[in-house]
Amino acid sequence: MSTDATWGRGSRAVVVACFLGWMLDAFDYFLVVFVLRRLVVDFHTSIESVTLAITVTLAARPLGAFIFGRIADRYGRRPALMSSVLLYSVMELAAAFAPSLRVFILLRALYGVAMGGEWGVGASLAFESVPVRSRGLVSGILQAGYPSGYLLAAILYGLAFPHIGWRGMFIVGAVPALLVLYIRSRVPESAAWRTRRERLGSQGLWNGLKRHWPLVGYAVVLMTAFNFFSHGTQDLYPTFLGAQRGFGTGTISTIAIIYNIGAICGGLFFGRLSSRIGRRRAIALAALLALPVLPFWAFSHQAVIIATTAFIMQFMVQGAWGVVPVHLNELSPAGMRATFPGVVYQLGNLIASSNATLQAIVAVHRGGAAHPDYAFALTLVCGITAAALVLLALLGPERRDVSMSGEEGPGAAAGITAGSG
Repeated sequence: MSTDATWGRGSRAVVVACFLGWMLDAFDYFLVVFVLRRLVVDFHTSIESVTLAITVTLAARPLGAFIFGRIADRYGRRPALMSSVLLYSVMELAAAFAPSLRVFILLRALYGVAMGGEWGVGASLAFESVPVRSRGLVSGILQAGYPSGYLLAAILYGLAFPHIGWRGMFIVGAVPALLVLYIRSRVPESAAWRTRRERLGSQGLWNGLKRHWPLVGYAVVLMTAFNFFSHGTQDLYPTFLGAQRGFGTGTISTIAIIYNIGAICGGLFFGRLSSRIGRRRAIALAALLALPVLPFWAFSHQAVIIATTAFIMQFMVQGAWGVVPVHLNELSPAGMRATFPGVVYQLGNLIASSNATLQAIVAVHRGGAAHPDYAFALTLVCGITAAALVLLALLGPERRDVSMSGEEGPGAAAGITAGSG
């Protein structure tokens, strides 16, 4: 068991497993964004129709967060985490054999259920297993799993897509199932969960939500802005690079690799920084610094400039996100720590799930079906959400370094009260 000062036995294995779970989850998710145009051709449809696969994945995630979060709060973090990883791997493999767009979209919805369960369960397990002083760094590490998965998808796309096609890429996407073996053999159950379970039992979900409804409402709005911020700068960016800037597979892959390296660095930097300046200030600073980059990121034509500004943009986007895992877990009521962060995160995802489709519609409306203006759509969404995040972060609550052992501790009031930091 971890104390407030030291790493406990198995803590490192927990962080490794949770990082890998989110990385491989994101890897499977982002394979779709690289092959959208190929799916249009193979399924004889439009880009707007294909982006529904992204929409249903995001929309299904709150259901997964609820199901796997309740399993984790009642029966333990390990079984919930293993079940989630196994299910999303199976759905990824099944999607490789989808005979039609309708079946493909259905399988991506089921994948979304599994994907929705992994983040909240993994984050709660990690933060209940590491010392307080390491939370900011661990938050950055966990969230760095997301761009790391995007990075892997970009590498696979650049190296393998011309040879194995999108179906072969989805077969490779089933590899995360092997992570279950590592979790089963190396990852211990959360000692904090065991202690709290013995002393308090499992808090009723609806009673807990009613007690903390102002916090729930705020967190959902915050995570809606966060999800528009990330998906609005990521999901259609490869399509923008290919369709509007005319870059080939190799260039798109290289740029994606570069900006995901930036995302990883940003998550680590701002996650660590949040332990010094506070969670809210770190989020607001990262979102604010994204705004000056916007015109260069979206309207440049040279590959070098685009790659450089994309690196900076994702450094800021995932820098803000690097604070999210620890911030939501610290805000969470103790008896529903595996459920609350995942559910509010994924409800924000649900509201933002139409992002790719909306951006595609805006691009076509702005530039016409023959020449969609993705640059305008990307700028519109990123600019609005970055500004919103600055305000939401600074006006919201904070419970930095709160105890994870089950006591509510200082600053744990159910209402919305801005914390220190």
